[in-house]
Amino acid sequence: MKLSDVLVALGIMGLVLLIIIPVNTGIIDFLLSFNIALSLLILLLSMYTEDALKLSVFPSLLLLTTLFRLTLNISTTRGILKDANAGRVVEAFGSFAIQNDPIVGFIVFLIIVIINFLVITKGAERVAEVAARFTLDAMPGKQMAIDADLNTGLITDAEAKQRRKEVQQYADFYGAMDGASKFVKGDAIAGIVIVIINITAGFVIGVTMKNMPLGQALQKYTVLTIGDGLVGQIPALLISTSTGLVVTRAGSESNLGKDLIVQLFGNDPLILYLIAGVIVMLGVFTPLPLFVNLLIGAFFIFAALRSKSAVEEVVEEEDEVSGSEELRDPENVMGLLKVDDIELEFGYGLIPLADVAQGGDLLDRIVMIRRQIAMELGLIVPIVRLRDNIQLNPNEYIIKIKGVKVSGGEVYFDHYLAMDSGMGEGDIEGIETVEPAFGLPAKWITEKEREKAEIYGYTVVDPPSVIATHLTEIIKEQAYELIGRQDVKTLIENVNEEYPAVVEEVVPKLFSLGEVQKVLSNLLREQISIRNMVLILETLADYGTITSDTDLLTEYVRQRLSGYITNKYVENNNLNVVTLDNEVEELIMNSISKTDTGSYLSIEPNQVQLILNNTFKTIQKLTTIGEQPIVLTAPIVRLYFKQLTEQMTKDIIVISYNEIESNVEVQSVGVVGI
Repeated sequence: MKLSDVLVALGIMGLVLLIIIPVNTGIIDFLLSFNIALSLLILLLSMYTEDALKLSVFPSLLLLTTLFRLTLNISTTRGILKDANAGRVVEAFGSFAIQNDPIVGFIVFLIIVIINFLVITKGAERVAEVAARFTLDAMPGKQMAIDADLNTGLITDAEAKQRRKEVQQYADFYGAMDGASKFVKGDAIAGIVIVIINITAGFVIGVTMKNMPLGQALQKYTVLTIGDGLVGQIPALLISTSTGLVVTRAGSESNLGKDLIVQLFGNDPLILYLIAGVIVMLGVFTPLPLFVNLLIGAFFIFAALRSKSAVEEVVEEEDEVSGSEELRDPENVMGLLKVDDIELEFGYGLIPLADVAQGGDLLDRIVMIRRQIAMELGLIVPIVRLRDNIQLNPNEYIIKIKGVKVSGGEVYFDHYLAMDSGMGEGDIEGIETVEPAFGLPAKWITEKEREKAEIYGYTVVDPPSVIATHLTEIIKEQAYELIGRQDVKTLIENVNEEYPAVVEEVVPKLFSLGEVQKVLSNLLREQISIRNMVLILETLADYGTITSDTDLLTEYVRQRLSGYITNKYVENNNLNVVTLDNEVEELIMNSISKTDTGSYLSIEPNQVQLILNNTFKTIQKLTTIGEQPIVLTAPIVRLYFKQLTEQMTKDIIVISYNEIESNVEVQSVGVVGI
């Protein structure tokens, strides 16, 4: 334990002992004076603290100071009733502060108690209660706002974590203040009860046990009791005021002194001139003291002059900052060089879809998209940057990957998209369009037509769903471009937490981050999940000593992922495919040229065109019966045939025999020949 921890623990134990053990009046005097100094310290801290969390210990401090005052009250009460002596501090307050007049002293004490209990303590308690309630009620909204800023890229993950922590701390602080304010209220009540007990019991003890005359007993014990009450209630009043200041200044961004000067005297100088004029006129034309009113009027005129000059200085400083410093700031230029991984830009007519205040849930949908992609492909989707673009049509949106537009569409904010998946039986009124994600014919319909369209068998979705679905498909298609070295490092570090041996064997012993990135990118290019990073790294470790060709390594990884690929494309243990003629496979194998930088095909263009034409004709046999366009090839041919078909379309799925489980029944519905 540190010295500070030991001192605090000893101090609290000392307070408990002070209740039981009588102490010398000199110690009591010291503690009473220290109590006043401590209450002044707390008052000044509450005035000059800009953030309530900087006084997060305040609720606990209220409890300790309340215990401290009650402990001192018990000790002074013991001295008053036992020896008619509670120390020089109590006697000084009883004689000097009230001039040995018990009636005046009692009235002053009563006024202090009334102000403390009925005004300040009651008000602070109510403000703390309301602040705690509103803080707790606002927590979900603040958390959603943090998530929205995180999704749009306005803040980083670390900043979001810090803001969530602050929201929780504010809720805990005001909840604790709501309870701690009850200590202040109880302390005020206890002060009143102690004074009544001291006066009554002291008078009885003085007359019966100490044989004092009635007048002397009343004078002696009343002065001591009132002195004890004042020396206790003045610090209590300061603490109550501190409590009120802390809970009433939640919306302030600076200290109390600055707020008072700026907000009272930092506004329009005309207001201060009017006040000065009214005060001077009252002094001239009424019986009010002329000199006093002139002095006050001069003060307000001086404040008005200072306010005007301060406003001019602030305007000049703002102009200087905006006119020169911003232009010199290199960060303003560096910020323009950043290219966001994913951007969603939309026209002003679609702003309500992304505005939470207007009921838009597009931000929440983007959060779900990131989770969905992580589950399906194992990819950490970068932050999606949302921007409004006045250059776009009101209902238009575009999707950018690495700063380049890859797709876009048009949606109508107050309409629904009705798609005919082949089940539609009737005609509906609407605006003809094409569903942007899958290219299906569709119509934009109004709310009135929605029920009719659903009855007719149309698939009806709202505008946010259209954008979210389109964005999801684009992210899946471009996943291989979105994964970078930093993402690979994050994925590997995640594996390293549980499987450090695998990581140590692969990176950087066999492969660099860039080489692992190429393998993962190859997998994502064909929509193969990289979620099973442990298996991928183990495969790279197994074959890394044989070859460093990332394309060949990708084929080895795909074969190890045969279970996943089988579940992805096979239904009911049957698979209908198109196969390649032996002549085609031999042509491809004999045309593979290997270089230091990799392998490529060297086939004559007319033969390539012939193979592609025959492939598309054969594939139609699958698509006409509603099957996926899958081509099954030999393992060594798969990669190069996929590269051939990608020249025309990315929709054809090419898998090898080694990527299908042995228990699957494969049926060929066509053969690609030349």
